[in-house]
This record gives sequence, C-alpha cells and structure tokens, in this order.
Amino acid sequence: MYIKAHILDTAFYAIMLTASLHSCELIDYHPYDVRISGESDINAKNIMRIEDKCKDKEKIKVAAIGDTHKWYDELKLLIKDINSRIDIDFVIHDGDMSEFGYTQEFIWTRDYLQNLNIPYVSLIGNHDCLGTGKEAFEAIFGPTDFSFIAGNIKFVCLNTNALEYDYSQPIPDFEFIIDESTSRTDEFSHSVACMHARPGDDVFNNNVSTVFHHYLKMIPGLMCCINGHGHSLKNDDIFGDGIIYHQTTSLDDRAYLLFTFNNDGTYECEEIHF
Repeated sequence: MYIKAHILDTAFYAIMLTASLHSCELIDYHPYDVRISGESDINAKNIMRIEDKCKDKEKIKVAAIGDTHKWYDELKLLIKDINSRIDIDFVIHDGDMSEFGYTQEFIWTRDYLQNLNIPYVSLIGNHDCLGTGKEAFEAIFGPTDFSFIAGNIKFVCLNTNALEYDYSQPIPDFEFIIDESTSRTDEFSHSVACMHARPGDDVFNNNVSTVFHHYLKMIPGLMCCINGHGHSLKNDDIFGDGIIYHQTTSLDDRAYLLFTFNNDGTYECEEIHF
C-alpha cells in the first residue's frame, strides 16, 4: 500500500509541476521581480514620433500630468479627455506611476497610457524608485534622464529624486544638464526643464538647489520648468528670476496642465479639469 501511495503521490507531483511550468496563471512572481512583457523602450519610440510630428511647428501644445499612482479609474477618464481633443501634440507624465515601485504597477500604467491617441513620455518619480522600481522603469520606458526637441523647443527631462538614492549618486545629474546645454543647439532656440521633484521638495537634494537652477538656465532659452510630486496645482517663481516652476497635481484631483509653447519663446499654461 505504501509503494502504491508513493507512486501516486509522485505522479501527482509530476503532473502539478508540469502544469505549473506551462501555466503563467499558476506562478505568482514576487512584486519586485522585474519580468516585463509587452511594449518596452517606450520613451525612445515616442520621442521619434514627437520630433517627427512637431518638426517645423510654430506652436506646440503639451499636456502635463503627474502622480497617477493608484488612481486608475481617474487615469482612464484623463485619457478619454485628452483623446477627445485634437489640439494636443503629446503628453508628459511627471512621474509617480506607481505607489510601491511594483513591476505590475508600471505595466498597468503603461497599458493604460498606450490607449492615448498621441505620443507620451514618462519621467521617474520618487515612488517609482522604491524596491526595483528604477529597474522596471528603465526596462519599460528607458533612461531616467533624457531629452528631445519638439518644434524649436528642447525638453530636458530629469531624475531629481535624490532622497530615494540616499544621496549616493549624482542626482540631479549636473553633467547631463551641462551636456544638454551644448547638444543639438542648432536645432532649438528655447527649452523647458521637466522633473518630478523640484527645488525645495523633500526628496530633492536641497544642498544644491541654487546650483541646479543655475545649470538649468545654461540651457539656451529656458522658458519654464514643469514638475510633479506636490499633489497640487502651483505656479511659483522659486528663485525670483522669472523662471516659473509649474506643478501638476495628483489624479485624484482630476486635473492636468495644458501648455501652449510658441516658437518666439512665449507660452501659456492652462488648468484643465475633467
């Protein structure tokens, strides 16, 4: 009886093992296990679309969103609102797509944003740096510092979440900013800096706030800065020099910012509530 039972147990184990190896539904990966399926390298792909779409345009319209976190129902409504318009050229997500840095949170947000009718780029937020979030972000979206040119405007997108790196890495990366001030200068005359945390925020390295702003102003024609993290709509001249930091809010407020950038260096910022 023991031998028979042992054979049956062994056969049952073999069947269950085979089934588990052939059924993803039976495998529950760790939330910080960076296993990515579906679209990847999204920022680079969409930057090509943005630069091609906006080439030689005299006016660029940009929707700035941020801190979508866990508000997926609101994200669906936001996408519906943006898709209902025909005047927006692209979307900038200011970071914090996730709450805990779980890989699945990035995949969920990516899959929602893929329903946009227009291209988008995403920055990394402080929540996105938790656990293996940085690795998941890079696998899906690409480098955490990047830039692109729309019309005659360069958008410089920066990782400013110094606290999440325990101040052990050069964040913000001044070398990257300096390089951007001299790269492709024959292709743009104005610029916009985008980030998640701005100077003065709790996760920003405020020991270098003034230096950071100084380096940003080295980028030709800096018009303004766009940031998230604060979960409220704000427009502040932080350093008293006319460079406004425009802050997006979290999606539970059901609002985003709509920018109109003109090739003469002027711009307008409008709050959109949906």
